[in-house]
Amino acid sequence: MKEAQHEEEILGKAYDARLMRRLLGYLRPHRRILITAIGVITLAAIIGLAGPVLTIIAIDLFIKPAGSGPQSAVALAAVKVLDGLDWHPDRFTGISVLGAIYLGMLAFEFLLTYWQTLLVQTLGQNVMYELRQKVFEHLQRLDVQYYDRTPVGRLITRLTTDVDALNELFTAGVVAVFEDVFSLLGIVILMFVLDWRLALVAFTVLPLLIGVTLWFKLHARDSYRKVRTRIARINTLLQEHISGMATVQLFNREGASYAEFDRSNNDHRIVNIDAIFFYAVFYPAVELVSALGVALIIWYGGGQVIHGALTIGALVGFIQLSHRFYQPISDLSEKYNILQAAMASSERIFRLLDTPVQIESVKDAHKPREVRGEIEFRNVWFAYQDEDWVLRDISFRIAPGERVAMVGHTGAGKTTITNLLMRFYEVQRGEILLDGRNIRDWDLPALRGSFAIVLQDVFLFSGDIASNIRLGHEEWPLAVVEAAASEVHADGFIQRLPGGYQAEVMERGATLSSGQKQLIAFARALAFDPKVLILDEATASIDTQTEILIQDALERLQRNRTSLVIAHRLSTIQHADRILVLHKGRLRESGTHDDLLKLRGLYYRLYQLQYRDQAAPVAAD
Repeated sequence: MKEAQHEEEILGKAYDARLMRRLLGYLRPHRRILITAIGVITLAAIIGLAGPVLTIIAIDLFIKPAGSGPQSAVALAAVKVLDGLDWHPDRFTGISVLGAIYLGMLAFEFLLTYWQTLLVQTLGQNVMYELRQKVFEHLQRLDVQYYDRTPVGRLITRLTTDVDALNELFTAGVVAVFEDVFSLLGIVILMFVLDWRLALVAFTVLPLLIGVTLWFKLHARDSYRKVRTRIARINTLLQEHISGMATVQLFNREGASYAEFDRSNNDHRIVNIDAIFFYAVFYPAVELVSALGVALIIWYGGGQVIHGALTIGALVGFIQLSHRFYQPISDLSEKYNILQAAMASSERIFRLLDTPVQIESVKDAHKPREVRGEIEFRNVWFAYQDEDWVLRDISFRIAPGERVAMVGHTGAGKTTITNLLMRFYEVQRGEILLDGRNIRDWDLPALRGSFAIVLQDVFLFSGDIASNIRLGHEEWPLAVVEAAASEVHADGFIQRLPGGYQAEVMERGATLSSGQKQLIAFARALAFDPKVLILDEATASIDTQTEILIQDALERLQRNRTSLVIAHRLSTIQHADRILVLHKGRLRESGTHDDLLKLRGLYYRLYQLQYRDQAAPVAAD
């Protein structure tokens, strides 16, 4: 758990060129949208300068009395345009035309902003869609062992929160930077055209503005790390306590759980309040510095106007431009936060995508047209970690169509054998063969498609009964589903459900009993018609009456199939063709039920533990 929290704390660099190149790679398929968005942003930045320019022209040409003082460069350029058009309006007409042009520019800017928003949001949604698809596809290919050591909550965070952070980068970060750059470039050029000395005066407050921004950046980084760490702890606590709510209530732990959540929630509140302090200081400080810049412009520019070196229109335009100039610079701090969040999220996402797929099909993998179901283990050793061996030198062979049961104490390695057989894990020593071919040489979908497994803890997906039996094969007609359910006597309770086979199944089959879920699993296995059937404590949650009902169905289900049955209740496996007895990872005994009882070994002792009353006559033989 600490490792999971540590990964949430990692911020990495505020800008990582390697990560940024990979992220920009996701924009390549959408370069038309990107280029169009940049073009629209450029045009919007140019249109955004219309306000100050029209203000300068209106004041210098039409509001200020003619012939009173110098003309600004913008006003002189406007005069040349009017002379070229041979149009010399009076002052009122000129003001009216400029007002109409300004309104038109605002309407055009509105349309450009709408188009820009539509483009960048579409771009962000497309990238999010493709990235989520890629992450989910990769998750489906990762081996089961990866999920043994990785919390589910962390993986969900990758697909939701982290991908959303990248959406912010593409919609409010990368593309928006172009808008700020083009706006600043146009503003700076226009400032120097109007008066280079006044432009330098406006820039004198830049060191202060940059200093305040750097101060905020450093403290915001630390606050961001703390907030993310606290929210990771809250998510972890919520995941554990909501998943284990039955245990919490059973042991009357509500008060202790509430107190634990209160501490985590309060820690999160405190660090957020601390972060608010820096925002509360930063934005007023930016406004203060901006106001100081405007004051300097008025002080110096007003003196220039008094001395006849600057027009009133140019001064008013400068004040407008200064507001537009300081705003993008202060926005860079917010862009920094977006960039940092995106870099941290991308690092975690790419770490997941770069996790190597340990188990996959080899080139020219074996894809047989027909599977016979012959299984062989040859000197198999396996450990989940290092050399803590779960299986030790296991060897056995199961003939096609043979019914073999495995018994042994908890932890003997029974379920591990079935997991290795389906290649959920790789063996460290030895080899496993199916139909005489090493399972490493098999095409992975073909290998796993040869098996059907019914577990004690059946997993059902949200949907309906029929979809949980089809399990993705929607092309199967309902008649196939009904026949499979009828064969295992599951149709009785299904027909009583509201909607029958279309009855809604809640998450993990919460509204169904354990026995009902296992009957659905039996129907699912029968519908898939596998060559190898694995039953892992498959009847453990079924009552005696229901078990009697499905015994004949199990007989038909196992007919002409290789069957591997794991059971603790020895009554369910007495008629198996062969029983394998495992103890501490080793195969200790093998034979029929009667043969193993005669050996008076491990199986005999297990039998005695379960049937003390019936074991006495056996012991007397």
